[in-house]
Amino acid sequence: MEQSVNKVELMGRVGADPRIGQSDEGRRVMNFNLATGEVVRTSSGTLKEETTWHRIVAWEGKDIAQFEKVKKGTRLLITGKIRTNVYEKDGQPRYIQEVLAQTLREVASS
Repeated sequence: MEQSVNKVELMGRVGADPRIGQSDEGRRVMNFNLATGEVVRTSSGTLKEETTWHRIVAWEGKDIAQFEKVKKGTRLLITGKIRTNVYEKDGQPRYIQEVLAQTLREVASS
């Protein structure tokens, strides 16, 4: 069997205050969107910033313990893995890609 890697590293800002919930077992989970951006040159030669939004899921644990510190605008460095969830709407399958955070660190603004 071939070895493969599913690893993501993102640094960006939280778009809105996270939603915090709890599993049936009492474990807390946080969901939020993270914005990352890059500057690209358009065909006319002007520079333009492009923003990409990422869905983040973070379960409380050793490397993700300070849920209350994460607020809208917080700059974070996140490592994790991509997962795809499938659900059905109007009889059609829908797919959501999200990052399952494994570490989450606040980064000082530059």
